[in-house]
Amino acid sequence: MAARWRDCPRDHPESPTGGPSATGMTHRREPLGETRGAQEPPLRELPRWMRLYFYAMHGLALDVVLSSAQGFINRRDPKLVGFSSPYLCVVHSLTHFALEKIYSQKRCFRGRPVAFHLVFYPSVYIGLQILIGNISTLAEQVRVVSATQLAVHYVLALYFSLVFHRGMSTLRYHPSCTPKPTGELGARGRGHDGGGPRGLPGFVRFLFYGMQGLLDEVIFTSVCNLVEKSDRSLSGYTSPWSFLMYGTCSSAVEKLYFHLRYGRGWGTLRRLPVYIGFIYTWEFSWGLFLRQFGACSWDYSHYPHNFMGLVTLLYLPGWACLSLYQDVLSNVLLRVRCIEVIEVEENKEVNGAVESKRKKQA
Repeated sequence: MAARWRDCPRDHPESPTGGPSATGMTHRREPLGETRGAQEPPLRELPRWMRLYFYAMHGLALDVVLSSAQGFINRRDPKLVGFSSPYLCVVHSLTHFALEKIYSQKRCFRGRPVAFHLVFYPSVYIGLQILIGNISTLAEQVRVVSATQLAVHYVLALYFSLVFHRGMSTLRYHPSCTPKPTGELGARGRGHDGGGPRGLPGFVRFLFYGMQGLLDEVIFTSVCNLVEKSDRSLSGYTSPWSFLMYGTCSSAVEKLYFHLRYGRGWGTLRRLPVYIGFIYTWEFSWGLFLRQFGACSWDYSHYPHNFMGLVTLLYLPGWACLSLYQDVLSNVLLRVRCIEVIEVEENKEVNGAVESKRKKQA
């Protein structure tokens, strides 16, 4: 972050008599925003590995939400169990990356946004989804897509085009940023005029942690199915209720991390018991609440060292590892910045004008 030396008085050159300079000129401090811009490196686009990671989580979350909604319509089960797999994570990551490239062609439809958002992008999106859905059945028969599925794909295409890609285009990465608590980040992450890049809003961080929780549970349950049932499809399951549980829990643990590390200077070994105690309390509270409505999707009654079937010491090593990984995620997210959408569009227009000018000169 910005250095503190600019707030300190500077030494002025002195005349031979020991007084101020004979020229009588006073030195003015540079504006905070200009000095900050001169010292901090420019923000970069999100690294490819980070985008692919986000895309995998996002695609898996959509899988869980759609499959749980379908199961609720068919069975009216309040547990809302949804399914996905690590294989689908890889597919979603690559598919989202391809859709990102398609979205970048929006500049070819300048002046015709309706044609792009309502016709071109949805057509490509639906065709890509149908192709992926039929990859596993090409040797047998082509899967017929119903009108309901087409409508769902079209709505998802509008969501991707108008919301998801637009939001992702506002994110930037600050590789040399020193992690600081979010409160300090909000105060220092802006220019002196209140504008400029800012840290991720709390709601966006909640969404990220919720999707990360779904990813953790799907991977864990898929590995368990592979070991216990030899299920090589690596199908895992979770629930949208877990999205809420992980999102709120990880957001709270992140605040604990900031307070204990930066406020009290606690090391990892001192913070870890606090994390684990909080996680067990959170899991038990959520499970007890959901059980009142028959919506609790986990039951540890058949595991040793369980309490009311809602928590078990058998998962203690796993929670410890996830707690340490939580610190890593918190530090990574603190390097991500949001810029204004207007600024993004202006940069694209400038780049487009430069490219067209170069083509004319060539």
